[in-house]
Amino acid sequence: MINYDVVVVGAGGAGMMAALAVSEDQTLKVAVISKIFPTRSHTGAAQGGINAAMAYKDEYDSTEKHFIDTVKGSDFLADQDAVEFFTSKMPSIISELDYFGVPFSRDKNGRIAQRPFGGASSARTCYSADKTGHVILHTLYEQCLKNNVIFLDDWFLLSLAVEDKKLDGLVALDVRNGEIHPIQTKAAVIATGGFGRMYWNRTTNAINMTGDGTAICFNAGIPLKDPEFVQFHPTGLASTGILLSEACRGEGGHLINKEGERFMARYAPEKMELGPRDLVTRSIETEIKEDRGFGAGLEAYVLMDLRHLGEKRILERLPHVRELAMDFEGVDIIKEPVPIRPSCHYMMGGVHVSDYKDCSTTIKGIHAAGEGACVSIHGANRLGGNSIADVVLFGKYAGLGAKNSAKKLLFGTGNKVKGEAENWNRIFQKMLHKKNGNNLMDIRYKMAETMWKHVGIFRTEQNMKEALKTINQLMEEYKDTYIGDSSLRYNMAFVNYVEIGNLLTLAKAVIIGAINRRECRGSHFRNDYPKRDDHHFLKHTMIYKKGDNYIVDYLPVVITKYQPEERKY
Repeated sequence: MINYDVVVVGAGGAGMMAALAVSEDQTLKVAVISKIFPTRSHTGAAQGGINAAMAYKDEYDSTEKHFIDTVKGSDFLADQDAVEFFTSKMPSIISELDYFGVPFSRDKNGRIAQRPFGGASSARTCYSADKTGHVILHTLYEQCLKNNVIFLDDWFLLSLAVEDKKLDGLVALDVRNGEIHPIQTKAAVIATGGFGRMYWNRTTNAINMTGDGTAICFNAGIPLKDPEFVQFHPTGLASTGILLSEACRGEGGHLINKEGERFMARYAPEKMELGPRDLVTRSIETEIKEDRGFGAGLEAYVLMDLRHLGEKRILERLPHVRELAMDFEGVDIIKEPVPIRPSCHYMMGGVHVSDYKDCSTTIKGIHAAGEGACVSIHGANRLGGNSIADVVLFGKYAGLGAKNSAKKLLFGTGNKVKGEAENWNRIFQKMLHKKNGNNLMDIRYKMAETMWKHVGIFRTEQNMKEALKTINQLMEEYKDTYIGDSSLRYNMAFVNYVEIGNLLTLAKAVIIGAINRRECRGSHFRNDYPKRDDHHFLKHTMIYKKGDNYIVDYLPVVITKYQPEERKY
């Protein structure tokens, strides 16, 4: 059996910040498990920037303004104590990243450049052209290598072993040779990212964003918080859903309907295209529904026009956006507008974090950070630029929390984790030799179609109950599937099988949370309950899993300074 003091699962920004924080103590042995090579993690897809009130672009900006914007953007569902902690710490995190060597773009005075982003009262988004996440990811990887962090690449988390509400270890598949390993550890950081692939091809998420750590924590007894809040990014490429950064709108891009109107004047006359994501998303979909978009059905879209920015500015600030538009839509944004449509982008909900200061959970030894966790600082709607900020800040504090746990806790008996590994070996062998059953790709397609149509941007109880019925049926069909691959090495069919099971587990939680929240708030828009209802729903959804049953409960929102008010832009 393998032993590590701390195991970090996920090698994105949150995972590597956590590993770095642990590795500062050289007496601890820390390993990072990643199902892909670390620098291919999804943090690299974050283009536009990272929020911090540095007050370089706007001398009147402050951490308090960042705090207010984040709470307002969350539609008052964020925990204000956590948000204040987050906004107050972010300037020092940016300085730390700068010290590590992140090549931020600079202003004329040599300071880190900042640009405006949606829902912000000041230009506070620090950036590196339109490749911010990419350069942060590479820099953190270099720092981890410098600190002798052990990386187990092409390893895939299968389950957690928990005994008496304490972590005993975890089970992982070494994809390269097909060996399933029980790993004993005193503490773990779960940082496996979001789960937008439940919408499959209508998402900006990478193909591997399947919520593995979130689903596994849920199965282990940790509740999910606010899973119903799914953010749809306004500007996904029309044909693929691939993200075009909010930097496009931050730099001054215009959204145009088929009548040539900048239609955001109808929905957010002050902020226009720089309204918060949920509002801009619904505005685009309303234009399409009311026949002011181009095309029809799932092929419908509006245009984003960047031509007025000029070639020099586009090449300097949006080079990657231009590449994506050319590669996937055949459009050069210097010369013509690009077709866009909203796409599932980010999960505000996730593993319930009990204490934002160390990112601990309800199971001793397990910490969680990043998109797969819910602190909660995003509430019902995340502001652009707050995601990489969340990832690096709470990744660091999850690592510090895990380091302290590893110092205090002893290794468990190892019996539970050995038993878990034996069970997974049986499942693996069974799937290797199974010759027939339900088609896994059919289940995946039906799940995605159901989620997009019935639990998407606009929601009703009738549609979501239909979706719940379908997902329950798919979960039954999933029990009798086959993978069609008998090889031990690099059996990606088996990985895909486990991933789809994780997505189905989480999709059901999203639907149940959404059905029970009978109001409109942030990204959760109910046609049948068109108003926000603070009297009944100013609270976090908590979903617990007991066997196959999902149990709904609620938790009060922490309000410290700012009372809820109508959110206007």
